[in-house]
Amino acid sequence: MALPLTARGTGTGRVLEKMILPALRESGYQLKRSVAVGIRPGGGKHVVDLVTSDDQGRSVLVSVKWQQVSGTAEQKIPYEVMCLAHALESAGKVYDVAYLVLGGKGWTLRDFYTSGGLTEYMLGTERVRITTLEDFVAMANRRQL
Repeated sequence: MALPLTARGTGTGRVLEKMILPALRESGYQLKRSVAVGIRPGGGKHVVDLVTSDDQGRSVLVSVKWQQVSGTAEQKIPYEVMCLAHALESAGKVYDVAYLVLGGKGWTLRDFYTSGGLTEYMLGTERVRITTLEDFVAMANRRQL
């Protein structure tokens, strides 16, 4: 089931449907959408957009954020990184890594986030990778998640 595209253009459903899922499927990844991976720090169920696994048993969490126009989604990125790191740690060795995929042209801090700018400020997030939509699709195509 596709997620709705919101009026401000921040929905991830069409991005998942048209770009990410086909790249992952074509590369042989198994997919599960909207997976509950625990409780977020501070409370509330944590549901990631995707969990992928490959034929070598490697499992990856994927959270996608779409920002068509500038707005508040940018401020939510550090919290999402923290939540993904928490999910990885809480699950033990179930998941190998987590990707936070940033799509759309509305990100003013995209380069800061994707170049590792948050690592100076956030401890314990080494296994969370922030990447662009294009780079994520390229990694999926090369089976390098």
